[in-house]
Amino acid sequence: MNPANLPFDAEAMLAGLRGWVECESPTWDASAVERMLDIAARDMAIMGASIERIAGRDGFAGCVRARFPHPRQGEPGILIAGHFDTVHPVGTLAKLPFRRQGDKCFGPGIYDMKGGSYLSLEAIRQLARASVTTPLPITVLFTPDEEVGTPSTRDIIEAEAARNKYVLVPEPGRANNGVVTGRYAIARFNLEATGKPSHAGANLSLGRSAIREMAKKIIEIDGMTTEDCTFSVGIVHGGQWVNCVATTCTGEALSMAKRQTDLDRGVERMLALSGSDNDVTFKVTRGVMRPVWEPNAATMALYDKAKSLAAEIGMELPHGSAGGGSDANFTGAMGIATLDGLGPRGADPHTLNEHIVVESLAERGRLMAGLLATLE
Repeated sequence: MNPANLPFDAEAMLAGLRGWVECESPTWDASAVERMLDIAARDMAIMGASIERIAGRDGFAGCVRARFPHPRQGEPGILIAGHFDTVHPVGTLAKLPFRRQGDKCFGPGIYDMKGGSYLSLEAIRQLARASVTTPLPITVLFTPDEEVGTPSTRDIIEAEAARNKYVLVPEPGRANNGVVTGRYAIARFNLEATGKPSHAGANLSLGRSAIREMAKKIIEIDGMTTEDCTFSVGIVHGGQWVNCVATTCTGEALSMAKRQTDLDRGVERMLALSGSDNDVTFKVTRGVMRPVWEPNAATMALYDKAKSLAAEIGMELPHGSAGGGSDANFTGAMGIATLDGLGPRGADPHTLNEHIVVESLAERGRLMAGLLATLE
């Protein structure tokens, strides 16, 4: 079966994808993510899949697991792993509406990663219409919390991956039409400064500002960045009244490294920032982490298969490790053959310019179909 011969239609795919993009689904709005999961579950039920809803926890939405009919159902097969949460709050459509502009299409979450999830289902549809029985059974798992480090579903992802031979992750494709064969290690940290209150107008000198301490630490944390390990503070909350010296200030920081040993040293440096000085206490605690994913022989063999299929379609398919973690960090670190970055080409994820290149929906759909039809 040559995937180039399957009748993928990027315009038709875009029309189907629109409903997904216009169902806004920010991570922290569990009901919004559940609405997106409902849409996907219905689409996959129509395709003939057996649908399971897994309840959420810790305030997050749940998961949808779909198993497609197959004569070898229950044997190790292919897991397609994606997430439906986005970083865009409900209401972003007013600033970033779904719109076509030349060869690009814009919308919240269209690139990261609803476009890739949608084209994966279209690949399964196309194979079914062509009466192609894949050598291996296919499971699709959609989760609700990847954008915040997958704190509530890592165990589900790892358990499902362990039941399968391959993991395909349709996160955004690379700008050069590349795919991802490794991911950097990532650690998150919770920051808390505790000061001493006073009236900011009458007794300013008696207070010790937690906000001021946090500001000092932010500069120090940013200054720890090297080529081997980066540090950044992305969230800060502090104070309640402008006429009160702030007693508390909280924040969140992120560190990323290409090698696990570099990240481990970075974690030690971050935790060492905890301490007290001049009546102000600063505390750093570890948040969720993603292990480094370094490609093994199984992953590279999977990539070689994808590269060969891409050549049949008429595309080059470079590869490499990438920053910006994904759930492939977990499955790749487990040693399971994993290929990431199989979603459409595009640019500017997590911004109000997020978009995909429309024609790449069909191109990447053919590649996904080729993998599903030939992996054994």
